[in-house]
Amino acid sequence: MSTTRTGLQDVGAAPGAGALEARLTGLGPKEFARDIWGRRPLLTRGASDFSDLFSASAVDELIARRGLRTPFLRVAKDGATLPESAFTSSAGVGATIADQLDDTALWRAFADGATLVLQALQRTWEPVADLGARLSAELGHPVQANAYVTPPQSRGFDAHYDVHDVFVLQIEGTKRWLVHAPVHPDPLRDQPWTDHRSAVAEAARGEAHLDTVLEPGDVLYLPRGWLHAAEAQGGVSVHLTLGIHTWTRYALAEQLAQAALAALRDDPRMRSTLPLGVDGPGGEIDLVREHLLAAVTEADSAQLFHRARRGQGRPAPLGPLAQFTAVDGLGPDTPVRLRAALEARLEGPRLTTRVGWLDFPEADLPSVSRLLDGEVRTAGELGVALTGRLLRAGVLVPAGE
Repeated sequence: MSTTRTGLQDVGAAPGAGALEARLTGLGPKEFARDIWGRRPLLTRGASDFSDLFSASAVDELIARRGLRTPFLRVAKDGATLPESAFTSSAGVGATIADQLDDTALWRAFADGATLVLQALQRTWEPVADLGARLSAELGHPVQANAYVTPPQSRGFDAHYDVHDVFVLQIEGTKRWLVHAPVHPDPLRDQPWTDHRSAVAEAARGEAHLDTVLEPGDVLYLPRGWLHAAEAQGGVSVHLTLGIHTWTRYALAEQLAQAALAALRDDPRMRSTLPLGVDGPGGEIDLVREHLLAAVTEADSAQLFHRARRGQGRPAPLGPLAQFTAVDGLGPDTPVRLRAALEARLEGPRLTTRVGWLDFPEADLPSVSRLLDGEVRTAGELGVALTGRLLRAGVLVPAGE
């Protein structure tokens, strides 16, 4: 794949290709979903030029100049994580919060072989945040981003597995990756590798499924559960990990059960007291099972699903001053659009979003519905009063923002 790029899309990608194809795999969504997603690792050589995305200078700026606090950074060496007190301190007059990153302490730890892990870059570095938002929209699953900065001939973590899928993007330097098949396929969020520590260690001593060195521009996809360990080679290695926090059928089952139990709370028979002298559930369990199955059959967990989905992400950034300017100068020609990553849904007269919900009179519903396509509209098209209400609620933003 060509590494010559225009904007955010490689020249070698198909016109209109999304982030998955243009920047990470060279595969369209259908092909990736059919052959790779959740099934097996995928190594893509020269997937993209990531110089616009992240760099060594970005690492230095985040650590030395942004005033980051924990938990935006972890430090690890030889499989152990350093205590936060080892690399944080107060920043002096006017910034006396004690858990800010101490760049001197971090330099000393790095020089001694420690890996620096910049966490949640989707909150602190705009190019990474933009890519993560695009990828999340394409995949339909939440995305987080970490950067791993490792000195030469060093490793931060022993062989382990993650409970989320990952895309590893090599930014600078080289890193050798050893990947082994799962010992616990498709782990859930509460099934970490430490629950299978001995099996992981034994599997890691066996023949690797993949033994490769990533170079700048390479991308490695690993489904959750696949064991991996990595070591920097002759120079400093910087790589990004995009963590895909996949929704599972188990999660849907949990929400379905919650909806069913909520319905049973309104059933007087389920709230009634067991008979006196009951020694164990006995025949009562059959009655409960019957009503529980009926409740599950009738339950609609869609509302819980969308609520959970909204809670796992944040909307696109909103500038208070730009927003104020738009409201203050609002007129029929003011261009506006729906705020990105808002997870907006119109259900009857109610619009639910990541920033709250709003109810509308029937006359406004056609205009609200049109907004959901994300296209730019003018306040005159929508109604100036409605536009003002949605701007003040943080649902609409100025089209130039």
